[in-house]
Amino acid sequence: MRHNVKGWCPGALRPMEAGDGLMVRLRPRASRLGSGQALALADLAESHGSGEIDLGSRASLQLRGIRQEALPELRQALDTLRMLDADPAREARRNILTTPIANDAETLGLSAALEAALAEDLAEELDLPAKFGFAVDTGARAILGGASADIRLERAAEGLIVRADGMALGERVSAATAVGRAMDIARWFCAHAAGHRRMATLIAAGGEPPLKVASPPLRGEPLRPGKTELGSCVALPFGRLTAVTLRALAVAPLRLTPWRSVLVEAAVPPSPDWIIDPADPRLRVSACPGQPACGSASVVTRDLALWLAPHLPGSVSLHVSGCAKGCAHPRSAALTLTGRMGRFDLIRGGRAGDPPALTDLSIDDVHTLLRGPLAPPL
Repeated sequence: MRHNVKGWCPGALRPMEAGDGLMVRLRPRASRLGSGQALALADLAESHGSGEIDLGSRASLQLRGIRQEALPELRQALDTLRMLDADPAREARRNILTTPIANDAETLGLSAALEAALAEDLAEELDLPAKFGFAVDTGARAILGGASADIRLERAAEGLIVRADGMALGERVSAATAVGRAMDIARWFCAHAAGHRRMATLIAAGGEPPLKVASPPLRGEPLRPGKTELGSCVALPFGRLTAVTLRALAVAPLRLTPWRSVLVEAAVPPSPDWIIDPADPRLRVSACPGQPACGSASVVTRDLALWLAPHLPGSVSLHVSGCAKGCAHPRSAALTLTGRMGRFDLIRGGRAGDPPALTDLSIDDVHTLLRGPLAPPL
């Protein structure tokens, strides 16, 4: 039986067809991988696919180029690694992002309890949208505020809070009551969504979750590449890994982040395959896999983005998108190049599908326009 559905949010039990084969998305529990798990995934990526792996913006891993006939063996191996869900519904529901900076048992316990609650609530037919997600951001400070999540468990000055995305304040809770209150708000969303797919848009439209809001989260900065108290934060250009790179990083347990980086619980040396310098210009460019890896793309993206990265002034961000969907960076960028019928549209201060300032640009036009400083208006 074929489980691949084009356009579906892919998983191991329901992969998605792409230009380079099937794409299988994995959500490591608590956003973490043991060294053995990482080494095993590198082997699986090579033996059953292209050896290419993408880091997603929700701390997921996407194995690329997986062959249809290899799916049964791949799933059996993932089950042995405790990375396979019981069924597609549980797989889709387990959309939990866990902070990489917490070492406490409380954070890991909250993540596990939330996973269990989401699985149990399938019996209630809780109809959450596919991209609806949760963040367990209960380190010393909340650092996942810019990452995609609809219900957030965070740390406030007085202790834990539950906060709905789009609200400044959260309700004070204990470790024993936090997950239950998060699920209450999820049920409220389902009952009041009225066509909205995300919590923030529902709140912006006037929705009022039944929270006794009292406290803001203690906010911290997202992890930047380089040395940290917990190890080395290593960014991957465009979130792109190979099996070889994953093996090289698996010298210690890994914590995945929503910034297309990995916190390695050890020191790692410099390498051209990854970024440990926070000033590296590649950190300011994003690009989807593009052609030929994605069937929706009409242009090559990542080679162009790498060529342009050194020409960007320090304040300028660039997104190169193979099509108007903008999967790699759904938010605005200072400059966006969107592929259309083999050529490019240029958008200033917008997203991939926004109205362009310039259209029908060839690759040579792009090189001419964006070569050198980009600060002057184009």
